[in-house]
Amino acid sequence: MCTRVAVMAIVVDDQNSTGKLNSLLHDYGKFIIGRMGIPYKAKNISIVSVAIDAPQDTISSLAGKLGNIDGISVKTAYSNVYGNETSDGKKL
Repeated sequence: MCTRVAVMAIVVDDQNSTGKLNSLLHDYGKFIIGRMGIPYKAKNISIVSVAIDAPQDTISSLAGKLGNIDGISVKTAYSNVYGNETSDGKKL
């Protein structure tokens, strides 16, 4: 199965949603290359970026699930990099 590299930009408006966010990211952990979270205290939001290497439908599924959490917005940017392995080097 072919994988793609993408970056998800996540804005957390409701800090009570971070538990659900972290749980979902944990569930998709085998596909995640890395993540970075930045608390923006002046606006009372958090900004999270997640780099992911997964099949297209897996990336779309994660983005959809994240977008359905109240207080979370997500946008995904896809690269033109394709492969047949996950971020941990395992063949799909």
